[in-house]
Amino acid sequence: MFWCSQRRAVGTRLLILLLLPSVGQVLNAQTPGANPPPTISLDQAVQLALANNQSLRAQRLNIDQARAGETTAALKPNPVYSMVNEDFPIFSPSQLTFDNLSQNQEFLQSVSYTIERGDKRNKRLQVARDSTEVSSRGVADAERQLRFQVAQAFIGVLLAKSNLELARQDLKDFSDVVEINRQRMQAGDISKGDFLKIALQKLQFEQDVAAAELALAQSKVGLRQLLGYQTLSASFDVEGALEHKRRVVLPEELEKQALANRPDLRGAQSGVKLADDTVTLAYGNRARDLTAEAEYKRNGPLNGVGFGVSIEIPFHDRNQGEIARSQFAARQARELEAAARVAVLTDVRNAYEGFRNSDQVVTLYESGYLDQARDSREISRYAYRRGAASLLDLLDAERSYRAVQLAYRQALATFMIGVEQLNSAVGTQVIP
Repeated sequence: MFWCSQRRAVGTRLLILLLLPSVGQVLNAQTPGANPPPTISLDQAVQLALANNQSLRAQRLNIDQARAGETTAALKPNPVYSMVNEDFPIFSPSQLTFDNLSQNQEFLQSVSYTIERGDKRNKRLQVARDSTEVSSRGVADAERQLRFQVAQAFIGVLLAKSNLELARQDLKDFSDVVEINRQRMQAGDISKGDFLKIALQKLQFEQDVAAAELALAQSKVGLRQLLGYQTLSASFDVEGALEHKRRVVLPEELEKQALANRPDLRGAQSGVKLADDTVTLAYGNRARDLTAEAEYKRNGPLNGVGFGVSIEIPFHDRNQGEIARSQFAARQARELEAAARVAVLTDVRNAYEGFRNSDQVVTLYESGYLDQARDSREISRYAYRRGAASLLDLLDAERSYRAVQLAYRQALATFMIGVEQLNSAVGTQVIP
């Protein structure tokens, strides 16, 4: 008996030690002073993405590279120093005397400098500045696209949260139905077989909760990737809700704003200027540079100074190929600018039609279908509790209600994404 008591005591102590970490975690989770998970708004998410998204940060380095190209383009040619010493009689050692070297050897020191003609340096610098401007427009367009991607992912998290809340509420409601029928079975109102049929239906609601939890976790991972994966902890949350606000916008006004604000179109316009300045540089490169030289020469006892100028005679190469290529590139840049303009107008129209259609769909749900689905479910529940409806009728009403609610939440998310897509298509915040 003594050994049995000791073994029970030791087992109890071991069990307590094993449970202590879990109990501590539960207590910490329930402590009011514990740090809550970080919560971010849509505006905060966009700012985090613009500051920490790795792809965008890498693309911004294109601007720095282009500015470094401006430095290179502005550089002037370096002067060239040369030295030539000749007629050393190394194969006649007897003649390697000071007097012989001072009288017979030749020493030549010279400095030459290339004088650029055709205003090449300024034209080259202007092309480099145009390249920097094109890079800046490209980064601005990447920021525009990233804003939309973040907003889309953020709304996806809101949708997943809303669906999870709905799934949990449906599970709770059906759990109440199961509990009521358990009490009916215990009272003898229904058989155990009928109760088990009802209880088995709970599995579907539990699966819906599990699927909603998975969708929420995956949507958070997608948003976290856009914001910079290490920027937020995995337990972060978002604030806000799916909502529908009526807004009136005119497509013609949207098109005007888009033509003035879209960074990709402005980038195409900068590309036209870059191409035109490249043509100008090609004509400037047709002019041949001068090389001026000054030299000091000592030939035996004689000291002298000399001057020289050299220039390439353009009999054959007059930069014809580069001039023709740059002219075709300028024509191509204008075609691309026209294509970008059409793409902007197309994006605005598509975004506007999507926004208008999603607004109509949400309005349909809010015009009475949501109330009808809710009333149908409540009537079926009441009738089932009174024995006037079957279990199949109740489940059918529950499924119909859930389908309508899920479709309504998806329509809200589509509407909110449509708003963000319209803002992205215009290139500025036209709808707050």
